[in-house]
Amino acid sequence: MTRLIIACLLATLPVSAFAQEESFADWLTDFRPRLEASGASADTVSAMLDGLEPDLSAIERDRSQPEYVRPLWEYLDIAASNQRVRMGADEIAGRRAMLTAIENRFRVDYEILVAIWGLESSYGAIQGDRDVVRSLATLAWEGRRRSWAEAQLIAVATMIDRGYARRADLLGSWAGAMGQTQFIPETYLRRAADYDGDGRIDIWANVGDALASAANLLGEAGWVHHGPVVIEVTLPDGFDLTSWDPGAARMTAEWSLRGVVRADGTSWNADHLMQASRLNLPSGLRGPAFLTFANFQALRRYNNSTSYSIGVWLLSQRFGGEFAIRGAWPENDPPITRSQTLELQQGLLDLGYDPGSPDGMFGPNTRRALMGFQRDNNYPVDGYAGRLMYDQVIATLAATGAMAD
Repeated sequence: MTRLIIACLLATLPVSAFAQEESFADWLTDFRPRLEASGASADTVSAMLDGLEPDLSAIERDRSQPEYVRPLWEYLDIAASNQRVRMGADEIAGRRAMLTAIENRFRVDYEILVAIWGLESSYGAIQGDRDVVRSLATLAWEGRRRSWAEAQLIAVATMIDRGYARRADLLGSWAGAMGQTQFIPETYLRRAADYDGDGRIDIWANVGDALASAANLLGEAGWVHHGPVVIEVTLPDGFDLTSWDPGAARMTAEWSLRGVVRADGTSWNADHLMQASRLNLPSGLRGPAFLTFANFQALRRYNNSTSYSIGVWLLSQRFGGEFAIRGAWPENDPPITRSQTLELQQGLLDLGYDPGSPDGMFGPNTRRALMGFQRDNNYPVDGYAGRLMYDQVIATLAATGAMAD
């Protein structure tokens, strides 16, 4: 497959390319009785569906993936920017009694909650202004995530019928996330918490409810109060990665015995040594290294992104004063683009490694295939898809004559 064809496959499609076999009106006709059968009241069904029209921009956002992949170091510069740190520190100073009460109730460190608040909605300032019902209905009609979107719509009906929210107030993102902590409707029903005891959980205008809800989510995800989230580490020269599995945890004591030390030069805490942690190399062996703990996994239950979870941790650390990641980022080896990822996947497949069906998305299967290539060709087995390793795969493919014309 040529690079030109691959690039064409990743080009953003116009909305007309997403035309459905059924009309939006037909989908509404089909969905209405199922919403009624879920127990939604007639008034709520009418308020949600009567006169509803699709938002085609939601389909564009759902179907298109940006070509450029932001390097982690650029993302962190934004996530933990000086402005975001100052705003968060001001919120902490002005709301300390409330934050302490939430922390004591849910046993989740309030600096983490404020960092989530800052990343999700810029401390409540940017919550999204789209009609959540319209967005979810459009995604359900489009079909790629129909079951998920329809389940969210049923949850919205439950919210309205229980008096948790009015139809007109249900505003959020194009994907249906709502409020200052950006909960989807099902998560709202399962995890939202009433901080002030007024009988209504208002994650849109009530900061206490929004942060208590985030705390409840993390608490149920296994958050360990005052436990470590991330510790930056330094690996010894010649550290053996051949048996490393990014998803496997070891006792921190075992990492220590293998020569892993804290990047800040301090000794290991005895409590940390007895906890399980994972070695995380988000920008490869040439970038900063981290041990991530159970609380990091809890954060990924909130947003399943390594970049997001590191961003929350870094921002929370910076609220307490000067704090920075010590390791140097490999700025000459940025992550590859979507079209390059598709090329990489096809190249690995042609070389006998199985990344799954090439789709331009770098997931666990592609990582394993890349690590297999690195292992067999005596490269550091870090699974990082940077420009340097992309060049090596393409060069190896060309040298073997496996590259298609």
